[in-house]
Amino acid sequence: MDRMGDLDTFAQVVAAGSMSAAGRDMGLSTAVISKRIRRLEERLGVRLLQRTTRQITLTEAGHGLYERAVAILASVEEAEAWVARGSAEVRGVLKVSAPTSFGRMHVAPRLLTFLQRHPGLTVDFNLTDEFVDVVGQGFDVAVRIADLADSSLVARRLAPNHRLLVAAPAYLERAGTPAHIDDLPHHTLLAHNTDHWRLEGPDGQHVVRINAPLRTNSSEVVREAVIAGMGVALRSTWDIGPELRDGSLRAVLPGYGASRRVAVYAVYPSRRHLEQKVRVFVDYLAEIFGPTPYWDEGLALS
Repeated sequence: MDRMGDLDTFAQVVAAGSMSAAGRDMGLSTAVISKRIRRLEERLGVRLLQRTTRQITLTEAGHGLYERAVAILASVEEAEAWVARGSAEVRGVLKVSAPTSFGRMHVAPRLLTFLQRHPGLTVDFNLTDEFVDVVGQGFDVAVRIADLADSSLVARRLAPNHRLLVAAPAYLERAGTPAHIDDLPHHTLLAHNTDHWRLEGPDGQHVVRINAPLRTNSSEVVREAVIAGMGVALRSTWDIGPELRDGSLRAVLPGYGASRRVAVYAVYPSRRHLEQKVRVFVDYLAEIFGPTPYWDEGLALS
């Protein structure tokens, strides 16, 4: 009787959301998956899943078993990983998610060195500006730029994220330079997917409403628009550091910016045990970025 196999199958079904999805992930038929779940329920004498044609839900007993099964399986994986660490080579597929612009500019160019260090690894690199479901979508690690104080995932801070108000010299010559926070509503403000900014400054927090002639869901469109001289934008230094250094953009109201609680994080689902492939990748990003990231070099940041 394969008790560990039945527990693993049960955990896979819960994580995948259905028996058919779990079967595809495990390379097994739905009938085999169903037989293993039924065998587990019969052995325990309780119903673990409520089944419909479209989805499954956990019973109270199922919830309790799932939490314990995940811990047990993680301990087994850790024991196997401990043995495997005798080999210097990390193997397997590492599925990573990152924000589109940040991933393209600051992660993708460094994947070659990472893969050269770990030739046994394959990186499945996904770029999206949506907050992916790390567990549900099967990601090993996600890079996020956010305030993760209340995150249910494990989060490691990789770097600060300074967001400044900036504009091109041509725009400031045409429209004037804002001297006070109250001047901002009289300027063309550029943003994506929001109608307001929450800014922090020496006199506290401010909410600035945005009413601009350009509406877009693309952060990169806003970047190009502010460089072209269309208005004022709130941008991260990792995004416009070179333009600040060469004068293509200038800081506006330098005492004001977005919340400092927002930072660059690596997030992953395991609370107690970390796979070696995830560990080496997160360590690599932390080594590259750090508390004073290269993109902030030479910038005057308050």
